[in-house]
Amino acid sequence: MGTWDTGPFDNDTAADFADALDDAEPEEREALIRGVLTRTVDATGYLVEAEEAVAAAALIAAQCPDSDPVDTPYGPQTPMPTFPTDLWKLSDEALARIVGDESGLASNWVDPDDERRWRAMLNRLRAVLAPPPPTIPLFDFEP
Repeated sequence: MGTWDTGPFDNDTAADFADALDDAEPEEREALIRGVLTRTVDATGYLVEAEEAVAAAALIAAQCPDSDPVDTPYGPQTPMPTFPTDLWKLSDEALARIVGDESGLASNWVDPDDERRWRAMLNRLRAVLAPPPPTIPLFDFEP
């Protein structure tokens, strides 16, 4: 079937990744997620694991403060371990690569509205994983 919606697990590849996480032993799940994110950040050329990296980033983002849970029938059905916070930055870096790869996943969208919704989902994940620093007001200082 391929891709049926714009969510992080709404495609065959990401749904298969969720199944792999369900089949893995609990102590192996972090390594699976870290591996797909690292390979996406380090990849040259075509981002082979981009769909899995989006799914992995969604699972990491779900554990960040002020985030939404992964609530989809296509995501993992088993509880995920608490992931270390260093995966937040790695997830954001992977998503940055995916968003910036105009010849990759972004080029697959036929409907421009679907592409906009998909990009908005990636931007929401990135905002949770690496929120912008707070704005610090500048004060006049007289010596």
